[in-house]
Amino acid sequence: MEFSIKSLAPEKAHAVKTGCIVVGVFESRKLAATAQSLDQASQGHLTAILKRGDMEGKCGTSLLLHGVPGVTAERVLLIGLGKQESLGEKNAKAYRDAMSGTMRALKDTGAKDALVTLTELNTTADHDSRDIAWRVRQSVLIAADALYRFDQLKSKKEDAKPALADIAFLAPAGKDAKLATAALAQGRAIAHGMNLTRELGNLPGNICTPTYLAEQAQKLAKTHKLKCDVLDRARMQKLGMGSFLSVAQGSHQPPRFIVLQHLHGKAKDKPVVLVGKGVTFDSGGISLKPGAEMDEMKFDMCGAASVLGTFKAIAEMKLPLNVVGLIPTTENMPGGSATRPGDVVTSMSGQTIEILNTDAEGRLILCDALTYAERFDPACVVDIATLTGACVIALGNVATGLLGNDDALAQELLDAGQTATDRAWQLPLWDDYQDQLKSNFADMANIGGRAGGTITAACFLSRYTKKYRWAHLDIAGTAWKSGKEKGATGRPVPLLTHFLMKRAGQL
Repeated sequence: MEFSIKSLAPEKAHAVKTGCIVVGVFESRKLAATAQSLDQASQGHLTAILKRGDMEGKCGTSLLLHGVPGVTAERVLLIGLGKQESLGEKNAKAYRDAMSGTMRALKDTGAKDALVTLTELNTTADHDSRDIAWRVRQSVLIAADALYRFDQLKSKKEDAKPALADIAFLAPAGKDAKLATAALAQGRAIAHGMNLTRELGNLPGNICTPTYLAEQAQKLAKTHKLKCDVLDRARMQKLGMGSFLSVAQGSHQPPRFIVLQHLHGKAKDKPVVLVGKGVTFDSGGISLKPGAEMDEMKFDMCGAASVLGTFKAIAEMKLPLNVVGLIPTTENMPGGSATRPGDVVTSMSGQTIEILNTDAEGRLILCDALTYAERFDPACVVDIATLTGACVIALGNVATGLLGNDDALAQELLDAGQTATDRAWQLPLWDDYQDQLKSNFADMANIGGRAGGTITAACFLSRYTKKYRWAHLDIAGTAWKSGKEKGATGRPVPLLTHFLMKRAGQL
């Protein structure tokens, strides 16, 4: 899909040659600016159709028109915008719903190209930043999401691909056009990063192994001139990564520890470190999971995939920032050599862990990666992990769980999620919860019981992050969808990229 910016006055929209022009209709059949100009050029054709009751303007609804008199475009697509005042609300839902409706309708037409004018709408609320740049970035991401499909493993493609190949977004001439053009490039880069994250997440565990993930990281590094180092089992043993390697014991697939570096900031600037959980398949180990929906445990590497997707996005943007990506990746499998419940292992930090449940393995690989992060003297560290089912119960599939040892860093991430509409919600990380991790036989247990499971998992990780500012994103509920729409979502790449863009002064 190709995206572009079309700088055009609304009154000239009727003369644009395109397969489809998309214009907005508010509830009570009120036409948006460009729709009004088309109505005038067609001598009231749009108004007449609306008066017949074919469309009210409910948000996300659509009506496709052919051969509108006085309009050069082959088709006119009317998109419902809902109540006009709702576009100024801070939740951004109305605009996104309207754009989603646009893409659903567009891809079912035979149009090869389209001009989408919804970016003309005023979505800026008080103290909010939903300007033309925000609208363009969101539009690109929604379009890419609607057009994404994963069918490379099918011997026969079920449906023909949509004819739509080019989408232009309307922007007024002058300053807004420049902002829109820059935002388009950002949106395209984020969409590419999200697609990489999805591709990796959707691949089955027999293809997307730890070795495969490492190869994709090396390929990404070669394409974008990043630094990449992949540590094998021997090097990890030398570093003392006993906790990480305990998870890998039951698998025939060798573990890998991936180190990526995007060094586009000043040499003296401390890097932001992203740590992504990369369990390419999680059977639960000896603490075997129930069979139902176990296939979805191929998504347990979505934290790792989101780090790779974020690196792709910031590399395409050439973001002036130093960023390090750390990805511990392994399978978690049962077997004669697998770690047993009750085993005690020693982490890279020297702290000992009693493993009460081998299905709480994500924290065991992350803790050694978090210790490894110390060597970069980081400005901050953010880990991303499909860590706890408890987070799904607490927040559902809407918000990512956020915990950390620095409220200012947490607020940065919350703000980035709000801007990106890839939202997170902060949970407490009080010392009161640490007692649940007490062990009679080691420095700590790897689980703290059912109560507050998301929090106690973060408490475990916090014991390895005392030397820097740290935040933890639990994406167990947001990294993929189940059911009919089953598949990786690409989250939280938008949140992470907006966080890094803001830090680099690009937002």
